Amino acid sequence: MVCGRLEMRYRYSKELVYNTFPWPEVSDDLKEKIERTAQAILDARALFQTSTMAVLYDPNSMPRELLSKAHEENDRAVMRAYGFMKTENRKRRWLTEQECVAELMRLYQEKTK
Repeated sequence: MVCGRLEMRYRYSKELVYNTFPWPEVSDDLKEKIERTAQAILDARALFQTSTMAVLYDPNSMPRELLSKAHEENDRAVMRAYGFMKTENRKRRWLTEQECVAELMRLYQEKTK
């Protein structure tokens, strides 16, 4: 949505992707959990130093038990930080990716007014 593209591939940079959205105020415990889960992603990648990012993030070859699970844990911690939970019919669920992007854009627009 905001990172850019090179041909049909996404192009990520820390200036555009990580610094674009406002970060919510979170408890020290949640901040530490996010830091731990982010480090788990880096640790999982480090176990496959001879693999390229393309191989590590290919759905057919991604190390499910390590890297994919580490990302899922980090996603849940970040979603919790933003409060990206929705209640429908008395059931709670995480927001979809599309709902998250819409909410992040709303927060960004609010901050930049």
